[in-house]
Amino acid sequence: MNFFTITENLHYSCMGRNLSFIPSSIPSSVQTLDFSFNVLNRLQRTVFPILSFLLVLDLSRCQIKHIENDTFNNVKNLTTLILTGNPITYFGPGCLNSLHNLQRLVLVDVGLSSLMLQMNDLTKLQELRVGTNNIESISLPPFMSTFKEFSLLDLHANNISIIKTDHTAVLREILQELRVGTNNIESISLPPFMSTFREFSLLDLHANNISIIKTDHTAVLREIVRNMTLILSRNPLLYIEPGAFKDIYLRELNIRSAFVSSAAQKAGLKALYGLNVKRLMFGKYRCDYKILLSDANYLDGLCFINFHEVYYYMKEKHDVPVSIFRCMINATIVAVKGGIIREIANVPFYEIKELYLISNQLDTVPGKKLAHLHTLEKLVFTNNVATQIPDFIDMPSLQYVDLSSNQITLTSCCSFFSGTPQLRYLNLSLNPQIGLSIGPFDGLDSLEILDFHHTRVVGMGYLSLFSNLKYLRYLDISYSSITFINIYCFYGLRNLNVLKIAGSNFQGDVARYLFNNLTFLEHLDMSYCRVVELHPSSFKNLQRLRLLNLRGNNLMTIDFLALPNLKQLVSLYVDKNSITSIPLHVLQSLPTNLLEFDLSSNPIDCSCSQTDFILWIIQNQKVLKNPDNIFCKTFSPSSDFRAKDFDIHSCVHKKRLTIVLSVCFVTVVVLLSFLVYRFQFYLQYCCILLRGYRSPGQQECSYDAFVIFSSYDEVWVMNELMENLENGKSIASNIIDEGIMGSRKIIVVVSQHFIDSAWCRFEFELAQSRFMMERNANIIIIILEDVEERKTKKVFGLHKHLKKNTYLKWSRDPLSNMRFWIRLRKAIIATNQ
Repeated sequence: MNFFTITENLHYSCMGRNLSFIPSSIPSSVQTLDFSFNVLNRLQRTVFPILSFLLVLDLSRCQIKHIENDTFNNVKNLTTLILTGNPITYFGPGCLNSLHNLQRLVLVDVGLSSLMLQMNDLTKLQELRVGTNNIESISLPPFMSTFKEFSLLDLHANNISIIKTDHTAVLREILQELRVGTNNIESISLPPFMSTFREFSLLDLHANNISIIKTDHTAVLREIVRNMTLILSRNPLLYIEPGAFKDIYLRELNIRSAFVSSAAQKAGLKALYGLNVKRLMFGKYRCDYKILLSDANYLDGLCFINFHEVYYYMKEKHDVPVSIFRCMINATIVAVKGGIIREIANVPFYEIKELYLISNQLDTVPGKKLAHLHTLEKLVFTNNVATQIPDFIDMPSLQYVDLSSNQITLTSCCSFFSGTPQLRYLNLSLNPQIGLSIGPFDGLDSLEILDFHHTRVVGMGYLSLFSNLKYLRYLDISYSSITFINIYCFYGLRNLNVLKIAGSNFQGDVARYLFNNLTFLEHLDMSYCRVVELHPSSFKNLQRLRLLNLRGNNLMTIDFLALPNLKQLVSLYVDKNSITSIPLHVLQSLPTNLLEFDLSSNPIDCSCSQTDFILWIIQNQKVLKNPDNIFCKTFSPSSDFRAKDFDIHSCVHKKRLTIVLSVCFVTVVVLLSFLVYRFQFYLQYCCILLRGYRSPGQQECSYDAFVIFSSYDEVWVMNELMENLENGKSIASNIIDEGIMGSRKIIVVVSQHFIDSAWCRFEFELAQSRFMMERNANIIIIILEDVEERKTKKVFGLHKHLKKNTYLKWSRDPLSNMRFWIRLRKAIIATNQ
């Protein structure tokens, strides 16, 4: 029985197998074992086989209640142990002591009521995650003061309501203060590599020559002392003793939704005076209720906390003017999200580099309010209700502007960024409409990333607008209601790497030439563009293209892949098109670097005529993305029969049978053709016979006589016979229906030429057949010249007819000729009457 799933031979997963034991078949070389969602109940030493190389062990939600001493002795080299969601009622005093290398211990939701755990020997511990328990104090065991690598304490969603100074004593020991003191040193700047010295705890620089200390001088120092993260979010904090965090240095403090009321938050922020923290996160979570505040000073406590980054997740609505940013002016990163702010006053930020104003219902982009901020590098103003963009004045450091997901509607863009010469990123996506006219990006020569996706862009499809953006690397105008008319729309984008134009339209043959100058393009997205056909030369200059997305079009062929232009292609998406098959020469020409080919959701023709294509699908499962979604639509549009399950072998037998049948058919056709050609007269003869049988016995005749003669005897027939019988009217062109079948008499002119003529013999045989059916021998034989008896036997029935019936013989003697004509006329008239 297979108990586990193997990944890369080092990672095993037995998750959710309802196992009550650790399989002994797991090799000792395994490094990661996911045994979550099984049933162990009790952990003891014999539970684990010897796994000397195991580093990560996940025992989440295994219903563990009891952990005995030395349980983990056979996996003592663990660096990560996860016990989340187990209802543990007993921890053996020494159950963790063998884990000397443990760095990360996760005891989330295990019923803990205290941090006083027996983990004295875990001196290399870096992270302790004990969220969602019943812990009431942040006090750490005293022995943890020696844990110099300890850097994260996660206490979210516990029952901590009071924090006193003595509760942070051990924490203060871990995060020892720096002391400085004697030489001729003039700066406190430390070498950058010392930022990794986590056990470094004292720097004495007293009695030196240090006269100036700048912010950048303490950069490495801040990295050393601010290496600890404390998470107290979702605790019912009611009281923090003032000074409890004084002179403590933290990398991050998270107190989101950590106060029972707005009043407790106001007092708690003030009680944090003297705290030094790199990143402060406070406010509410999204699911928390909004509150209405009338206190304009509820954030005053921030003025006494030293922080560099502040993230305020608002849920407050104010009925009085509040200066939210008054105590944030020294921060380098400020983020305010989720509140209700109608406007922003001018804020004299001193060192701000990044400003985030997200989902605050602001109706104006604060361009003018932030004017002349020389330090600001990044502005994110998203999910607000602003409709216009003011001028950005004198902001020389601004490089990143995100104004997406607003209500911005512009007739002309983007001259208001002229005061931002270093702008490299501009995002105006998910807005109603942006209009572009000639030279919209003048002054933005440094732009590298431009994003308009899902914003209606007017003017893009028929103007060349990018001629000055020689550094642009990324352009996204997907679903922007653009119809490309001008083949020079992308002229000037010589360094473009990524182009996304999904959902666009192309007029005429413009797609054939649109990408000609994008020689550095590596990623092209043309999905859902309603493209029916692509000319092979459409991508002739895209020799660096690595990803081509043609998903959701109406393509029936991808013959453009047969050309060598796309030899660098790694990913190709043509799913959700109208492709039924791909010719073998195209499959053989696919780029050798191709690693991902999505052909799913196409109406694949699974028939024996496409065996080469189906066989390629079967043999290239590793290259094909979603091969299980490549269905045969030959059977029915809703068919769920997969192409890879098609039986190729049955086609081989059918093909062999088809070849055999084809050979037989061709042989029969050739044989029949030969027989028809060889016996064509007899076949026609049979047809006449059959038709004669079907005809009435008494047929109205149109002519008195039909003459059968050789073309070589035509002179005699025309000059002598016809002249005497019909005054010269020609019957040489009469056909069978109007001749033999339509005449009362048949006159046969026998000569050597007659004997040698196949047509004459054929007509004579027809004549015999007709009169045989009518039982009336109305055939008049004229011997034009003597013929040897043996030769008359060549004509079927002639020799026999001459023996049994009277015939007329032509003579050149005038007297004999007179008797000849009298007898001939009498023979014709007599029978006709």
